[in-house]
Amino acid sequence: MSDGLDSWRHEKESAWLYRRVAEVEPDPRKQRLFGQLAAAAEEQAKRWEASLRQSESATPALIFRPTPRARVVARLVAWLGPKAMRPVLAAMKLRGLSVYSGAAITGHDMPTTLADVGERHRAGLGGNLRATVFGINDGLISNASLVMGIAGAGASAALVLITGVAGLLAGALSMSAGEYVSVRSQREMYEYQIALERAEIAEYPEEEAEELALIYEARGMELTQARAVSQALLSRPQNALDVLSREELGLSPGMLGSPLSAASASFLSFAVGATVPVLPFLVGLTRLREIIAAALLTVLTLFAVGLAISLFTGRDALRGALRMVLIGGGAGALSFFIGHLLGAALR
Repeated sequence: MSDGLDSWRHEKESAWLYRRVAEVEPDPRKQRLFGQLAAAAEEQAKRWEASLRQSESATPALIFRPTPRARVVARLVAWLGPKAMRPVLAAMKLRGLSVYSGAAITGHDMPTTLADVGERHRAGLGGNLRATVFGINDGLISNASLVMGIAGAGASAALVLITGVAGLLAGALSMSAGEYVSVRSQREMYEYQIALERAEIAEYPEEEAEELALIYEARGMELTQARAVSQALLSRPQNALDVLSREELGLSPGMLGSPLSAASASFLSFAVGATVPVLPFLVGLTRLREIIAAALLTVLTLFAVGLAISLFTGRDALRGALRMVLIGGGAGALSFFIGHLLGAALR
């Protein structure tokens, strides 16, 4: 009985949340979608209730009350809007969230004709490359500021080197640990959501097809055509889970990242950037030349990173590179100045 009761509560809570989303959704088409999804969830709840009453002769009256978590989510949706709360709503297993993300997030275009059914799209490597560039930038600026601060305080080259290596390891390990936890948690949520979707496809294929059709209608397709497309999509079991995960949950089963890979990439990219300001202190130059070399090497790398970032922002490359030099160089210069003041005060 507990499984059936849990399913009943889930459907009732989903219907309640769908109505809260519909109340604050300004787009009439999306508002209608969530209203229809609320009605579908209510219908599912009625089926579970009937099943419970058939299996248990002494079933008590079923009374639904939203959980504290659902109330908090509803309040946040009212304050921030459904689009901003899309990841949280996905965690609550609400459907139709692809109307807020679209192809830019999932790498999946909505089919517009039956000829498009079954077409698959691959995400490029741009996301990974972008993350690598920004990881290098983080390591470069943070460790350069640390090294310049210690050097400004008058520390010896050996102490600066030790501090730089410690900063590199601490930052890289912290970044990789955070990335591992983040990706692992996200993957667990995605796997749970997709497993539920797989079970519902097997148990309620017609209802799933209708929900998919409503989503396509909300995104601009005529309802009759949307129903034909959704029926054709779900008639192919090998594609059904992928399509419904993308369109109903805004998730992609094929794009679940590896926590270990993400953590390793984060560690390496941060470490690469953090190594740059430390290199001159390995050569054995005079103290002044070590500081100047570290500053120049950092500025040149910041310029190169700024050029690389412009590839993703679409902004003017030279302007972006100079801005990165000003921001990162300013942070390093300020750290050196504050370190110098502290060093003088402590002598």
